[in-house]
Amino acid sequence: MTTLSRTGRGPAVVRRGPARHFAAAALCLVLLALAVLASVMFGSKPTSAADVLRVVTGDGEGYVRTVVESRYPRTALGLLAGLCLGVAGTLMQGITRNPLAEPGLLGINAGASAAIVAATAFLGASGQQETVWWALAGALATGVVVHLVGTAGGSGPVRLVLAGAVLSAVLAAFIQAVALSRPQVFDTYRYWVVGSLGGRGFDAFWAVLPFAAVGLVLAVLLAPGLNAMAMGDDKAASLGISPARVKGAGLLAATLLSAAATAAVGPIAFVGLAVPHLVRVLVGADFRLQILFTSLAGPTLLLFADVIGRVLLRPQELMVGVVTAFVGAPALLFAVRRMRGAA
Repeated sequence: MTTLSRTGRGPAVVRRGPARHFAAAALCLVLLALAVLASVMFGSKPTSAADVLRVVTGDGEGYVRTVVESRYPRTALGLLAGLCLGVAGTLMQGITRNPLAEPGLLGINAGASAAIVAATAFLGASGQQETVWWALAGALATGVVVHLVGTAGGSGPVRLVLAGAVLSAVLAAFIQAVALSRPQVFDTYRYWVVGSLGGRGFDAFWAVLPFAAVGLVLAVLLAPGLNAMAMGDDKAASLGISPARVKGAGLLAATLLSAAATAAVGPIAFVGLAVPHLVRVLVGADFRLQILFTSLAGPTLLLFADVIGRVLLRPQELMVGVVTAFVGAPALLFAVRRMRGAA
């Protein structure tokens, strides 16, 4: 419902009531359920919904059961990674007050990539489990360095973004130098860097789940502080909120979430950028609602993108990181147009 200010002269204010929020939540839940169902149904050889239901209830033929159950890990990783990227993007845009902010600004992707390249080249690391742990360590270490450099001698979103850009550039040069000089490292790196839910098991899911859980809890706790900071640091301080603490804790939460997603499935673009914009169109500027809805919309977008990549070139598979760029770009443009129209 749209109403004018009491004086009748102010700009129009859009008020979103509980009924609209419940309707939006129901829509997001239905879409997420459909995305999960599609993720376990479609692949190089599709299965019907009836076959999936029989497998879930304990029936079903042996071959069908094997096919459906082989899709469980990538579905679980899609749910977790989509949630992490969506919430991390919301935190980054709220902290930096930059609508184009996304998890890559912290140098998370570059840090995880550099760690994998270094471990493969100099320590002989191989295998999915080792790759996950090295990527997680590199992503977290990079996030900490960016935070320390970006807040040294003062804090501000511009300093943080510049610190992330500089460190990402340095790490990118290191990655290119090592990967191009060692073909075996390049083979491992080129597959991981695109971003994919396939070829990974539940071990990757359980390895990053604790970090994702801590980051999500922090994000939920920080939502009221982010709402206060949206009115300005001075206003937030007058309400008893410490902007420095909120920003520090928010960066920590975004780092944990981004690192967990990147370590598990590789760097995936556009989810952390586009999903917060889409959610704001639905629920407005309240960060409590934004975090809730990005937790639903992020996995939905990522799972549908993965399904598209599986069926588009069947029996071959298109990496989900490629699909999200094609799906996320139009979604982001639509959300930006809607926001301009509302303004």
